[in-house]
Amino acid sequence: MATTESTGKRAKGKRARDTQLVDMSWDPITRIVGSLGIYTKIDFKQKEVAECHSTSSIFRGYSIFMKDKDPRDAHFITSRICGICGDNHAACSVYTQNMAFGVRTPPIGEWIMNLGETAEFMFDHNIYQENLVGVDYCEKMVRETNPGVLELAERTEAPHAGEHGYRTIADIMRALNPMEGDFYREALQQSRLTREMFCLMEGRHVHPSTLYPGGVGTHPTVQLFTDYLTRLMRYVEYMKRVVPLHDDLFDFFYEALPGYEKVGQRRILLGCWGSLNNPDHCDYTYANMSHWGRQMYVTPGVIVDGKLVTNDLVDINLGIRILLGSSYYDDWTDHEMFVTRDPLGNPVDRRHPWNQHTIPHPQKRDFDDKYSWVMSPRWFDGSDHLPLDTGGGPIARLWSTALSGLVDIGGYVQATGSSVKINLPRTATLGERTFEWKIPKWSNALERNRARSYFQAYAAAAAIHFVEKGLAEVHAGRTQTWQPFTVPDEAIGVGFHEAVRGVLSHHMVIRDGKIANYHPYPPTPWNGSVRDSYGTPGPYEDAVQNTPIFEENGPDTFKGIDIMRAVRSFDPCLPCGVHMFVGNGRTVRAQHTPTAFGGSA
Repeated sequence: MATTESTGKRAKGKRARDTQLVDMSWDPITRIVGSLGIYTKIDFKQKEVAECHSTSSIFRGYSIFMKDKDPRDAHFITSRICGICGDNHAACSVYTQNMAFGVRTPPIGEWIMNLGETAEFMFDHNIYQENLVGVDYCEKMVRETNPGVLELAERTEAPHAGEHGYRTIADIMRALNPMEGDFYREALQQSRLTREMFCLMEGRHVHPSTLYPGGVGTHPTVQLFTDYLTRLMRYVEYMKRVVPLHDDLFDFFYEALPGYEKVGQRRILLGCWGSLNNPDHCDYTYANMSHWGRQMYVTPGVIVDGKLVTNDLVDINLGIRILLGSSYYDDWTDHEMFVTRDPLGNPVDRRHPWNQHTIPHPQKRDFDDKYSWVMSPRWFDGSDHLPLDTGGGPIARLWSTALSGLVDIGGYVQATGSSVKINLPRTATLGERTFEWKIPKWSNALERNRARSYFQAYAAAAAIHFVEKGLAEVHAGRTQTWQPFTVPDEAIGVGFHEAVRGVLSHHMVIRDGKIANYHPYPPTPWNGSVRDSYGTPGPYEDAVQNTPIFEENGPDTFKGIDIMRAVRSFDPCLPCGVHMFVGNGRTVRAQHTPTAFGGSA
């Protein structure tokens, strides 16, 4: 952390006042993957963050080197975008290819994909919640940053102690201590179970070997689904402790630190692209996308100020805009438009991903001009370019699903219009349990984290239904997992899915049987976007800017825990582009120095 004190300065857009701002940066942010940097000006007199800039020093090059590739290879290549959620990219790419190739996955293939993707949700949310973001709330961290809060936690009985087994809030915090806490260690064991579940369905983690356009290569048997189910029910039993534990922990912070709801709070601007297709409805055609999108087991939606604007995937698709502003790229105003109208005849904007051209322009970082490799995706509502965020994924998914009220997953999950009810059946030692996620007052750090626990239970409950449907197909003898297809000379496709931490779309244009344009947009560009061409900050920047400071340490020993909680609540992940662009035909050579171990330095 670099610290520089500057006297008598004011943050941009702040009211005039004499103040002393301290420049503080965290670069890279720890406990995430990638090179996210957060640069702030902190007003210690007012105890708030006055200004924030989010940066990424890595370049995403897939939109360049996907050109001229065989479209059938798209999912294999794009799964390498990320070493964490590569399967989400592979699945989304398969959905994109299905549309472009005009092929429909057989039902059992769809159930297998849904089981793989729910296993990924369970795996990733669990390890992030308990082993990464959970450290922000553990006893060691709270002792260093807010000893007064820890003292209160020692005296505070946990309301759901009978369900999760920890008598006080301080006991929960100790259980989250890294490497030592028993709940921290238990979460690692659960992560192994869920990774095994994933590999049963998609072959390997994190770059699947069994996903293809037209279906899957996994061989469906009773044994396959049973092996998955035995692990799943152990996870279901674990979730009956996880949800009440986090309810107790996050509710305590509201009580212990009045005003803590403002940490990481921003205007409610949420996006969810939907997930987990229903094979009874999903034919992957653009003409029917509005219908089959609403039949997804996670309902797509755009939420503005707490209200559902649309749950129509066609509307969502047409509203996507890629803006530049503070990003290290040249504009593509004068370049070719690949798609002027969608398959329904609707006009497509020049700044839509189908028409985007990626023109990198490396340069020195300047917070008054260009300062990051991340572009600025926005959703255009007809008048404003909205900086939607995903809230780390779960809060947007639950909010959208709740408001639409369309989901009923075999009695295991029901959307009510104002909440989502999750019913977990009897397990080895615990009876049935129902949890209800209710739409919160705020989109802030604590509610993003709370939603993550509830969505783990949601994914587990949905997976039980998917196992039942898969077994029914096997018993009926319907075991074809793949449909043949041909690659057209010209086509367009779009896939909508949810990566673990939020919205994921892949847009593809095919010409002469090859990829002419390909643009994947995972949640990181949405959440980690920078000030766009209209000067609107991205979600990380917006959530940190104006966040109050509750940490008890002064500038000399300041850890920035409230800032870190705000940023990490989004589940940041920036490996979606550790690539290098060196121009056309340029060769880079490096001299390797041998080491004592026979390798090179």
